[in-house]
Amino acid sequence: MTVRVRAALLAATAVALSAAVTGPAVAAPAATGGHDATRRALQAAVEDGVPGVTATARDRRGTWSATAGVGDLRTGEPRSEQDRYRVGSITKTFVATVLLQLEAEGRLSLDDTVDQWLPGVVTGHGHDGARITLRQLLNHTSGVYNYTQDEGFARDYFLKDGFFEHRYDAVTPRELVAIAMAHEPYFAPGASWTYSNTNYVLAGLVIEEATGRPYGEEVRRRIIEPLQLRATSFPGTRTSLPRPSSRAYSKLAATATGPTYDVTRLNPAIAGASGEAVSSSADLNRFYTALLRGRLLPAKQLAEMTTTVSARDGAEYGLGLIKRELDCGVTVWGHAGGIHGSSSEAVATRDGRHALAFNFNGDWSGDGEAVIEAEFCTERP
Repeated sequence: MTVRVRAALLAATAVALSAAVTGPAVAAPAATGGHDATRRALQAAVEDGVPGVTATARDRRGTWSATAGVGDLRTGEPRSEQDRYRVGSITKTFVATVLLQLEAEGRLSLDDTVDQWLPGVVTGHGHDGARITLRQLLNHTSGVYNYTQDEGFARDYFLKDGFFEHRYDAVTPRELVAIAMAHEPYFAPGASWTYSNTNYVLAGLVIEEATGRPYGEEVRRRIIEPLQLRATSFPGTRTSLPRPSSRAYSKLAATATGPTYDVTRLNPAIAGASGEAVSSSADLNRFYTALLRGRLLPAKQLAEMTTTVSARDGAEYGLGLIKRELDCGVTVWGHAGGIHGSSSEAVATRDGRHALAFNFNGDWSGDGEAVIEAEFCTERP
């Protein structure tokens, strides 16, 4: 996606994505033929200011990986193809999958209201959980205010002074919801579409009510372990990244200029079920391939997940899945994610035969859409 779309539509947690930091570039390792355009797009992101990029693609020819730029601006250490990184809102696809599994098991219905599972939680300033369905949470048609847009939250967690004071805060999901409830909803439930991280914080709470276990534990039990996603975790309140990993960098400002800060360590509880997960490019490809091929959901639930509503800028949103048609006419499904110092994309064709995932370890520059277009719209020998 373009930087503008990624910031406004998908990431929704990064502060500013525009132009440039400079850092020493390291050439991508040699790779099998057929992905030269993708490799050039990765290098272009580094030239645009992204410190480093790691990417992995899977298609009928096999698996291809490449890196560009650096994983550590201080030491010049390159990025690794095996890097673990914070995936931000890509977390939402995992959470939506668990809710759909619970529906398939008859333990809940997507037409249940939020109040049926979380009585009295969504209320105040016009919010009414008795009128919002679980489906509307998952496809962002609930109208619930996005807590990350709250001025105080942004000041405390996205801007320099606040971030360094609050980066290790252990914020609870209900506290995040309470921030949203202090604002009016965007619209009446079902009347329109607006991306809101609060929707998925609520979805995580519903999973806990329905199962008696934390949503992260349910994801581990139902998705991570069966698919053997060894690089994927829901860290909860753990502030460090598992190895191998690179440093994560941000401007911590509303502009893309000025100093660059290392923001690798933070408490991901500020994102919770809307964006806390850690994964790798290979794991994300495995996950989306399995999901779209029907290994994680019955046909009925997968059909629900891929039933979309109009979002904006040409994208459509299903249940934790984004559908977009590329310039060459190829349609891809997946999600993007942004969190401090990390901007990621994971997409695949509907049949799961071609998948791509990549990460920028900076949150203010780089054209992810160009990488996707290069991978899916370039003919290979």
